[in-house]
Amino acid sequence: MSTSVQHPSSPSAARAAAFRAIFAERIAILDGAMGSMIQTYTLEEADFRGTRFADFPHDLKGNNDLLCLTRPDIVEKIHADYFAAGADIVETNTFSSTSIGQADYKLEPIVTELNLAAVACARRAALAAEAATPGRHCFVAGAIGPLNRTLSMSPDVNRPDYRAVTWEQVVTAYSEQIRALLDAGVDALLVETIFDTLNSKAALFAIESIFDERGEASRVPVMISVTITDASGRTLSGQTIGAFYHSIRHAKPFSVGINCALGGQAMRPYVEELAKIAECYVTCYPNAGLPNAFGGYDETPADMAAVLGEFAASGFVNMVGGCCGSTPPHIAAIAQAVRSLPARRLHAPPRALRLSGLEPLLVA
Repeated sequence: MSTSVQHPSSPSAARAAAFRAIFAERIAILDGAMGSMIQTYTLEEADFRGTRFADFPHDLKGNNDLLCLTRPDIVEKIHADYFAAGADIVETNTFSSTSIGQADYKLEPIVTELNLAAVACARRAALAAEAATPGRHCFVAGAIGPLNRTLSMSPDVNRPDYRAVTWEQVVTAYSEQIRALLDAGVDALLVETIFDTLNSKAALFAIESIFDERGEASRVPVMISVTITDASGRTLSGQTIGAFYHSIRHAKPFSVGINCALGGQAMRPYVEELAKIAECYVTCYPNAGLPNAFGGYDETPADMAAVLGEFAASGFVNMVGGCCGSTPPHIAAIAQAVRSLPARRLHAPPRALRLSGLEPLLVA
């Protein structure tokens, strides 16, 4: 049952209003890739272990989220660089900070601590950026990743009915992360890089349950971003962009968008479709092109800025940024490209019954 008691982590009314005001006034700027920037530091096992995990009996290299505890200076510096490039919002370094995600490293017991530390890194960078430019508002979005286990698909081709995880387990894992992100005071929650709609619905269920438990004052904007995996225009679990939107529309998201997987130009038809059907804000933060033969990304800041600038000029977007391969120079160029362009205007589509399976069904 809902209560009206304000939870200690609830954002101030002024800060919440400032967050919403950016979207109402102009195109908001999200940060770029965290992982791509971490790779530039060429970290070794010892960096991930630090002192605390020096004798931990499992390899930890590659667990980027752990750096919020063992190398917070690096994580904070990356956030600061994105704010300096013009980002209004940075995402916490928590893409895999769930018990399911951390199971690969046997670090399930520190999930809450990881999320709290990640928000602290981002908030320090935000406060420093605000102090450097009085009157500026810098925000922190709690990043909620897609998990490495799915509810819609079997990992065993010989057992299509098998699932490596249950709905209850996914909801529990997401709930632990969401509670910590809210306790640490994020300005928004971003459920991102969605390739399995059922996983995302479990995250949204967990979010709504926690909001209901904590009361209306605990609510923060919920942002949703899906990934289209190839030229078929579908998610990995098979839905078109229209079907996906119908599937999550009930959550009344603050924004919905597309990120990762494809470069911006390949995303264009799907962003355009989403812009036509969504009642909420629309976002796009693509990779810097498709990975090359060496796993790198070749699109320059000018390349990404041209694509996202065209999306803005076409009236498709309310927030832009970068995903894999993007860096602070990419975000600076994108911010410059959309600075003078108006944000997409919100609109209400015709009243209708909207259902979905792998494809949308509209009953007017």
